[in-house]
Amino acid sequence: MGEAERGESAPRIRISFWCSNGHETRPSFASDAQIPDTWDCPRCGFPAGKDRDNPPDPPRTEPYKTHLAYVRERRSDADGEAILAEALAKLRGEI
Repeated sequence: MGEAERGESAPRIRISFWCSNGHETRPSFASDAQIPDTWDCPRCGFPAGKDRDNPPDPPRTEPYKTHLAYVRERRSDADGEAILAEALAKLRGEI
């Protein structure tokens, strides 16, 4: 397929987006396309916005939690002791 067979390309516009690290990204869009509010910065991965002075905040990353940490958030120490005692009693054949 040659270039002549494709036809003319759609008119394009370039929009500047800035991330919180000050990186500028200028993707091009079709002139009749809806422009998104944010764009991912290709240099650092942070979200970038159209306002240079007020870029979007970087995402907050949660530290890794183990399954036990999530269980401890949902259960009190007394609940944990009761569940453990019940499980041990089942293993010993007392229940």
